[in-house]
Amino acid sequence: MVATVSTAAAAYATASKMTGAGSAGAPAAGGDGFADLLQQAAGDAVSALKSGEAQSLQAVTGKADLTAVTEAVNNAEIALQAVLAVRDKVISAYQDISKLSI
Repeated sequence: MVATVSTAAAAYATASKMTGAGSAGAPAAGGDGFADLLQQAAGDAVSALKSGEAQSLQAVTGKADLTAVTEAVNNAEIALQAVLAVRDKVISAYQDISKLSI
């Protein structure tokens, strides 16, 4: 599975529904805002990358199942691709805003 911008947007929409955040980025009743959502997503991506690395190390020593290793590495790759897609969109948005005349 390849992470695309549309899958990243769908994941964001799903996460937004789970946290109850509004569409305008206003904090929900629990106080979670857009920055908190991004911080949680970044933490999840880091944990997926660490899990993939741990599974790979266990595979080298022969202590891990090949299926578990493949799944963990695949999840880490998808998380990394999603982070890169978000980064690219943020940079693109910043460049678009910087081109606006005031």
